[in-house]
Amino acid sequence: MRCKRLSMGLTLVLAVVAVTIEITPAAAQSEKVLFNFSIYDSFAAGPYGGLIFDAAGNLYGMTDLGGTYNCGRVFELTPQTSGGWTEKVLHNFDKNGKDGCAPYGRLVFDSAGNLYGTTSAGGEYNEGIVFELKHNSGGGWVEQILHAFNRNGTDGYNSEAGLAIDSLGDLYGTTAQGGTNGAVGTVFELSHQTSGNWTETPLYAFDSLYGANGAYPLARVTFDSSGHIFGTAAHGGENNNNWGVVFELTQKSTGGWAETVLHTFQNNGVDGSGPVSSLIADAAGNLYGTTLDGGTGSCNFEGVLGCGTVFELSPVEGGGWTETVLYSFQGGNDGEYPRAGLIFDAAGNLYGTTQDGGIYQYCNIDNITVGGCGTVFELSPTAGGWTETVLHSFGNNKDGIIPAAELVMDAAGNLYGTTVLGGVYGGGTVFKITP
Repeated sequence: MRCKRLSMGLTLVLAVVAVTIEITPAAAQSEKVLFNFSIYDSFAAGPYGGLIFDAAGNLYGMTDLGGTYNCGRVFELTPQTSGGWTEKVLHNFDKNGKDGCAPYGRLVFDSAGNLYGTTSAGGEYNEGIVFELKHNSGGGWVEQILHAFNRNGTDGYNSEAGLAIDSLGDLYGTTAQGGTNGAVGTVFELSHQTSGNWTETPLYAFDSLYGANGAYPLARVTFDSSGHIFGTAAHGGENNNNWGVVFELTQKSTGGWAETVLHTFQNNGVDGSGPVSSLIADAAGNLYGTTLDGGTGSCNFEGVLGCGTVFELSPVEGGGWTETVLYSFQGGNDGEYPRAGLIFDAAGNLYGTTQDGGIYQYCNIDNITVGGCGTVFELSPTAGGWTETVLHSFGNNKDGIIPAAELVMDAAGNLYGTTVLGGVYGGGTVFKITP
């Protein structure tokens, strides 16, 4: 079986606790394609980012290609009483010297129902933008460009991640490149001013590709109740190992932000490597995420070993964090290369996707045969470990291939997500899985 990572731009003190890992057969699930994107027309293609719900149950997302100007678009899917979903284009990105192009991240709502996101390219300096979409009086949506990233030696550029929003409505995100310390990325804040304008402030600049503090953050950040910022960087780490880190940013009393590396990934046959996903936290403050590579699996892509992991970081009394590898993907039916972050259900089970692997042994992408077309999985806590259940394997050429984004769950426990390619028209799908 040939393993392959799908690139969407940049590619990329250990305490591993032994756990019991089990793989169970796929439970009876129902997968349904809600919408097919096309690679042949303005329906767009390539929905890399995840979906979000509004209060009425409509879904929102973005595609990085297609649309009127082939720069991607923002879309809304509305459920119909007769069944099925209707798609509406809210905005076509236009690489016209101001608007953005190629959005890869997920959208976020504010309390007023406005949408916010980033693009990796376009804008005044062609380095990407942060944008807002507001309802207008005519029933449509109007875009406002809040910030154009500028490769000026201070600002970041190439934002491939979605945004996080705090209680004041300020926005936080990452750029994969740029900053004061070279071209290896930043964490930034956009503050809403009383004048209606927005002010961008780079909060932290990563050091170098092999720097101990990490490099190339590709995922959105998250907060705890104290306002600390947590995230992942795909590269860097102590001892020049370059396998990536989990970091925390804490605001200093004297101003500015200080970074603490909570974990450096080792890629030592047990630990993971290449974290490109966002983090989630449970009620106890433990952090959960995925790594694209590493672990105990037998995959080997361009010399990087392992098929990916799911990990937990737990704060230790007195300081420090302990990492537990909850699951190592083996590169077969259980999936391989989890790019996306995780979500919880009310019972504490974890759900996610792998962009490769699954029961379909071969998947042809751009005339390259890879090992499987991706999975949706569940991890359930059991006595002494976690049990993985594959809920769905992609690969029948109609339900989509390569689920690269995180899932979203409705109140009934149904899971929704996107695939980058496949479906009836080849340009990816929006799908629903009903347990």
